[in-house]
Amino acid sequence: MAEDMGSTVPRRRLGRALRDLRNEAGITLDAAAEALECSRQKVWRIESGLGSARSVDVRAMCELYRAKAELTRALLALAGETRAKGWWHAYGDAIPEWFELYVGLESAACHLRFFNEAMVPGLLQRHGYALGVYQHRTEVSDEERERLVQVRLQRQALLKRRLPPPPRLDVLLSEAALLRTVGDPETMADQLRHLLVLADIATNSIRILPLAAGLHRGVEAGSFVMLNFPLGNRATPEPPVVYSESWTGALYLDRPEEFAAYEKVWESLDQLALDKGQSRNLINKIIGEVHHG
Repeated sequence: MAEDMGSTVPRRRLGRALRDLRNEAGITLDAAAEALECSRQKVWRIESGLGSARSVDVRAMCELYRAKAELTRALLALAGETRAKGWWHAYGDAIPEWFELYVGLESAACHLRFFNEAMVPGLLQRHGYALGVYQHRTEVSDEERERLVQVRLQRQALLKRRLPPPPRLDVLLSEAALLRTVGDPETMADQLRHLLVLADIATNSIRILPLAAGLHRGVEAGSFVMLNFPLGNRATPEPPVVYSESWTGALYLDRPEEFAAYEKVWESLDQLALDKGQSRNLINKIIGEVHHG
């Protein structure tokens, strides 16, 4: 796996194993927190893969849930792996904790599917556009804004990496996202041209959902990302996940029925979207209008 995957995937795997053990033991989150003398939030964060788990916590949980010695050893080894740092740790406060998990998953994925209703997703943003995204955030200093933008640009390295090969990238963008000027018209034209460059790469697909498609299911679902993971050296791949962001946090949906529900939304959007050639023509048309508007 990539060196920059950091601690994310092992953390998520460890959390799931501990949650399964707790459920098998018939112990509620509250009861576990009380027995471990910590907050319910801490147990939940470890189980969700959002918080790193110290060996001492993992050992205590394994004892409480009566895990076999062999499983306890395996989970302690996994806890050791979760301390590896990904490149994003260098950015500290510029990345909220709930987003850190996503960045690691994104760099571990073999297939990424983005649906965006309102704007070009961060992974495809040019520097000027990314700065424009933050232009109305009065609470952010210029220096912080630049760090936030650098994180976005750093994430994009995964599209050009050599090993492991870059993920397959499928993007469905609402036409509205292309018509909304972010920054100034020149910044917008530059961003749209960048989409055309990315769309030329064989492993990428960037297609547009025209406004004429009406009120499609993506309007209800909101923007989301679907991530699938490679088999690696495991018998079964890491479970796929849907990531959906809000202003103050994010949802990570990895139950099979949740992922299946988003698959249906994606299929519906996929059928309504223009094909690659039509999408390219529409982007070119909008570039022309931005310049002469």
